[in-house]
Order: sequence, then C-alpha cells, then structure tokens
Amino acid sequence: MKNSSFLIFFGLGTNLGDKEHNLRLAVRKIEERVGKVISLSAFYATAPWGFSSENTFLNAVVCAETLLPPLPVLHLTQEIEREIGRTRKSAGGVYSDRLIDIDLLLCFTIGGTLVRLDAPELKLPHPLMCERDFVMRPLKEIYPPGSEIALPVWTDLEEMLQGK
Repeated sequence: MKNSSFLIFFGLGTNLGDKEHNLRLAVRKIEERVGKVISLSAFYATAPWGFSSENTFLNAVVCAETLLPPLPVLHLTQEIEREIGRTRKSAGGVYSDRLIDIDLLLCFTIGGTLVRLDAPELKLPHPLMCERDFVMRPLKEIYPPGSEIALPVWTDLEEMLQGK
C-alpha cells in the first residue's frame, strides 16, 4: 500500500433498476475517484431493512486504498450516488427504494489503527453495521483484504466495534 493513507470499507446496496449494473458502476466510480479497489465481496440478495418494499436488494462490500480522509471520501461517494441516480438520502431512520446506496463502514490508517469519527454527517465505524446481516456477511467474506496493512483479526475487530 505504498503512498496510501487509509483503507476504507464501503457497503453498497441497490433495489431498483439493473441491480448488478448499479453495483458494478459504483465500484468502478469508487476506483476512479476514491482509490484502488483491493477487494470486492460477492453480491448478496437481501430483503429490505428498516422499511417495506416489493423490491429485494442486492448488496456487497468493497474495500479501497485511498490517500483521502473519510469526510472527503463521503462527499465523493455522495456525488457517485447522485450520478447513478439517487435523488435523496435516507434521513431520520426513514428508508426508501434506491438505485444505489454507498455507506462508509470502516476506515483504518496505514498503520492498521481503526479510525473513529463522530461528525454530524459521518460516524465511523458505521453505527448500525453490526445489526445488518447484509453488511456483516459480505464484510466477513473480504475482511481482512489482501493488503500490506496489518488489520486486527475479526474477533478483535468485533470487540473494537463494541467499544471493548
């Protein structure tokens, strides 16, 4: 991971349109704008979470190396969402169908330290990720990715996420 400062895991989801295309397009745009994609999970078909819809979701987790800190990455992913066709973000726990959703889940420094952030627009680690099987299954599939960063083992990571 020469010249990289962060390793970021993203949760991707879509339940409208050509779902596989939407996910692949999001991954391509992350690679173009955020940094090198080093790992991508399989795609998982899942039921909607937090709302009712006839449309099932397709979800994945992607890991990218980047020189950018989390807040600029958030702004880039929001631009990507708009370009793919997302017109509004979920707010106040109210969710709806979407062409694409890109969530920052985890961020590590080049030294392998978990980045914690509690800003109004972004909280890291993602506060709901452990409650969401559609995030945890693909995350466990690719964690840790093949990189030069020595990341905590999964049980240590779970303890860190729970604040132990």
